[in-house]
Amino acid sequence: MDLTLGNKVVLIGTGAVGSSYAYALINQGITDELVLIDANEERVRGDVQDLEHGIVYAPSTLTIKHGDYIDCEDAALVVICAGAAQKSGETRLDLIQKNVAIFEEIVSKVMTSGFNGIIIVATNPVDVLAYATLKYSGLPNHRVISSGTILDSARFRTIIGKEFDTAASSVHAYIIGEHGDSQLPYWSASSLYGQKISSKLSQSRKEEIAEGVKNAAYSIIDSKGATFYGIAMGLARITKAILKNENVVLPIGAYHDGENGVEDVVIGVPCLINRGGIKKVFDLHLEDDEALKFKKSVETLKEIQKEIWN
Repeated sequence: MDLTLGNKVVLIGTGAVGSSYAYALINQGITDELVLIDANEERVRGDVQDLEHGIVYAPSTLTIKHGDYIDCEDAALVVICAGAAQKSGETRLDLIQKNVAIFEEIVSKVMTSGFNGIIIVATNPVDVLAYATLKYSGLPNHRVISSGTILDSARFRTIIGKEFDTAASSVHAYIIGEHGDSQLPYWSASSLYGQKISSKLSQSRKEEIAEGVKNAAYSIIDSKGATFYGIAMGLARITKAILKNENVVLPIGAYHDGENGVEDVVIGVPCLINRGGIKKVFDLHLEDDEALKFKKSVETLKEIQKEIWN
């Protein structure tokens, strides 16, 4: 990444997730310049006006505008929230193939601008689409990030916090693997006030918590049609970690090239994040049952990749 770049963020896709992310950026004063791109240009103009009217009450001022792909040229970050929604009668694989085609077009336009920053992918399936972004962009592995399990880990910490009547921010715990049904809690590395959480819970309760995390999205979708606030806050957290050069550990989707015994897949694990992107993909020290589940999650993602690209 060109470290002379400022704090400019280009957001591609201003649906529920994208617009919520933009709102979070403004409320937290994370960026100096925000550019919104969407196929629905009329809606983007409305979003820009609406968000601009709130800047007077934000912690710091910024410039926000409706733009085009040429605006990616000097951006520090491009965040992609664009993609197709699943239609009736359409399989999950149909949807994935459609979104991969959309990403090929989007990423090509981003790179044609001369972009030399970091791309964060938030569109589902995030890990597969981050893998596609790497293929189509030619960027180094550490500069393409999937939002991975950042939301799943927040759900995990929230449930555990309620379990022990403790703030979720004081819970040190991660969900790893696919952002999807094959995800798993990293119980062996989860702690609260320096003590292992798993030793304080029965096996049945741990299984209930894991199911609660995995099914949280389905519950929210049943209630309101989509999830967007939680992932928007997670994306804002990743953005802040990069732009502020925080060297913080976050559970994001990172390309593996031998790390954790895994090759050629983007998958969610704890990573060290700073201004250059992913500084380090941490080695997992998994117990036997965790290792088996993580292997299954890797295989799930690789099977999808095989169906699309082989």
